[in-house]
Amino acid sequence: MTLAAAMGAVATLMSVAFGLSTFDRWERRRRPHELAWTASLGMFAAASFAYFCAAAVGWGELSFRTFYLFGAILNVPWLALGTVYLLAGEVAGNRTRWWLTLLSAYCAGVVTTAPLHGDIDVTGIPSGKEVFGIGPRIMAAVGSGLGATVLIVGALWSAVSLLRLRRRPGVAAAMPIAPGRLALTNVLIATGSIVLGTGGTKFGTGDQMVDFGIWLAAGISILFAGFLVSNPTPSAEPRAPSDPYWAELYELATAG
Repeated sequence: MTLAAAMGAVATLMSVAFGLSTFDRWERRRRPHELAWTASLGMFAAASFAYFCAAAVGWGELSFRTFYLFGAILNVPWLALGTVYLLAGEVAGNRTRWWLTLLSAYCAGVVTTAPLHGDIDVTGIPSGKEVFGIGPRIMAAVGSGLGATVLIVGALWSAVSLLRLRRRPGVAAAMPIAPGRLALTNVLIATGSIVLGTGGTKFGTGDQMVDFGIWLAAGISILFAGFLVSNPTPSAEPRAPSDPYWAELYELATAG
């Protein structure tokens, strides 16, 4: 197995494990942001598996369309939907989900039927501008750009808010997870999103497939690490702060 294929396998297995973890949380607590994350990670697993197949046997039309749809267009917006639920509330989240579902179906139809304008590079990472027309490329730019912005800004805002809790010992002591630890969770989420967004462009081994695979595996691993850091210790018993403002922030912080 080549290094690129190995990185694709790592990314696929990591995203499946991550998705099963968020699905388990959703089954136990039925919080909508966890279901949005699960959907996103399922898409990430599909894109990673398409990359793994391409690294192992070369790109084909099916693997490229799958990779482009779920990796370049859809998975980041669905991950960002979880942030919308957490920061804007369930009503705004449900409205966003309705539109996102409609747009996802439209994007899927376009990507699966769009004609290919050039040959697919079977050894490197195929470029959308060399293969697709303007439609799929706009979808990728808007989907990944807007989704990543929501994800990163939301994570950093949450991290700053949580760090403010450290200056209120009475509030922080009532939380089952230390505010600093939850802030680290959000920093890792922002970092993982940035790493995935680079797509290996800042890592130069000289092999485009290997560079992308390393960044792919690293990005999802950092995101998963952020999720694991947010897990409370088994002995911790949640106690919400009495102050209404900080109680609301506590609920937001512990929702993940």
